Amino acid sequence: MLTKRIIPCLDVKDGQTVKGINFENLKYAGDPVDLAKKYSNDGADELVFLDITATNEKRKTIIELVEKVAHEVFIPFTVGGGISDIEDIRAILAAGADKISFNSAAVKNPDIINNCANYFGSQCIVVAIDAKKIDGEYYVHINAGKKNTGIKLLDWAKEAEQRGAGEILLTSMDFDGTQKGFDIPMNSLVSSNVNIPVIASGGAGADSTHFADIFNKTSVDAALAASIFHFDTLPIKKLKGELSKFGIETRKI
Repeated sequence: MLTKRIIPCLDVKDGQTVKGINFENLKYAGDPVDLAKKYSNDGADELVFLDITATNEKRKTIIELVEKVAHEVFIPFTVGGGISDIEDIRAILAAGADKISFNSAAVKNPDIINNCANYFGSQCIVVAIDAKKIDGEYYVHINAGKKNTGIKLLDWAKEAEQRGAGEILLTSMDFDGTQKGFDIPMNSLVSSNVNIPVIASGGAGADSTHFADIFNKTSVDAALAASIFHFDTLPIKKLKGELSKFGIETRKI
């Protein structure tokens, strides 16, 4: 059986880790460098760093902060936010990241997925998708969730795979920050219709059954969370121990 991955996420704004609900009402959640070091030591399988305002502010990812975080972690490290071309990716990988994550840039210019996958390899390319359910259909949103593209979620996920994405980071805007559990229907829809790994994001709470459910009821390969890890509501070591009781294999700490 393939092991499932547990991934903490650092949503970074103005150099600090923040967390909100449904992409709104952001509050301070800690220093990203300190949190990164903690997660690397506590048994996280990977770490995701998202500069969440880079696109809306029309600037690049904060390279200096990426370098500081990379220095503290010894697990795969993904960086996203404000990435729009090969030079951006080269700089971020040189700063210590293992993978990069596209969201808005990929939707606006899908060829960037092909070009970067061909240049760096699909294993480096994560396509992040923020989706919201509207009138019974899931639609892709960009610019930190502020703009509905009108593109259907499954259509875009399949296209991203076809163009060379190595992985999809799928965030439910409806469930984000609610701590009521992951969006099972949305994650099931995507993970059962693509052949690349899917990371489920949005809605994880302190109840370990939220993670057991997303792994048992969908085909996702990993689950990402923020608040519950930042505030030690459900430490990673404890979560992995409880998942083993559900028969879910994770990487040993």
